[in-house]
Amino acid sequence: MNVLITGGTGFIGSRLALRCLERGHGVLVLGQENTPAETANRKLIEDKGARIVLGSVADNPELARLFLGIDVVFHLAAIQHEMNVPDQRFWDVNVTGTKNVLEASLAAGVSCVVHGSTIGVYGSPATLIDENTPTRPENIYGVTKLEGEQVALSYAARLSVVVIRIPEVYGPGDRRLVKLFKPISRNAFLIIGRGENVHHLIFIDDLVDGFLQACQHPNAAGKLFLLAGKQPVTTNEMAATIAEQLGTRKPRFRAPMFPFLIAATVLETTLRPLGIQPPLHRRRLDFFRKSFTLSAELAKRTFGFDPQVDFAQGAKRTAEFYREMGYL
Repeated sequence: MNVLITGGTGFIGSRLALRCLERGHGVLVLGQENTPAETANRKLIEDKGARIVLGSVADNPELARLFLGIDVVFHLAAIQHEMNVPDQRFWDVNVTGTKNVLEASLAAGVSCVVHGSTIGVYGSPATLIDENTPTRPENIYGVTKLEGEQVALSYAARLSVVVIRIPEVYGPGDRRLVKLFKPISRNAFLIIGRGENVHHLIFIDDLVDGFLQACQHPNAAGKLFLLAGKQPVTTNEMAATIAEQLGTRKPRFRAPMFPFLIAATVLETTLRPLGIQPPLHRRRLDFFRKSFTLSAELAKRTFGFDPQVDFAQGAKRTAEFYREMGYL
């Protein structure tokens, strides 16, 4: 196949590009290079044979031309956790950008578009989550990603579209969880709150496999799926498992949540209007507050999705990557 990946210089997109290249597919990546991680990802996939075009899905006059000759599009480009950009930018990228991708795909005769969404559309439900769980996004990212889903599915009568809601993702290539692994490696990790909130992460290889399965199975077309990893873990279990893989002791330092929430609210209120990224914000505290237990049963029934990597295995492989990169 000829594959186009938007957001392909990001963590998920770059690993998806590598998997497609391993399988012999032609890969065109539309991405950006705003961070050292994106620069490193670009070099990695370019060295492996991907063609890279730097640009945005929101305001790119060359977009239609890029899609010519493409068989499958994986649309992962998004504005996510940026705190120092206006809300309109979220709408421009996550909604208008999605429409632009669908229009270009339709015009170019693309066979399938897999649209990457997020479990952030659910807000903070207290129950087992599946595709029928009511959506209640709590921030501009979740609001615009939910709207982007609806835009994508509105093309289902004219184009084979699959929407996939993505949970927390980790594994080799991820730089986000360095903030968790590094202090644990130094016996200096602070657990905020009780640590009993639940994470249902997915290892990057399992997620990439799910994306590829979804685009190749005819029964997935026009539907929305939730993917999830092998098992949920609490924050305490995550920290303890990582400590075990790193050969350090289980984190012992704890602090109450309330003072951090107050500080995060004050920093957001004062710094965001000035265009400054707050060093602490409420969304960052969600790691210690929100709980997600997910069901990927529909994906399993429809296209055989079956995650293989449990958190202990995934933490071990992630730690190995961080050591290779010199992060630990």
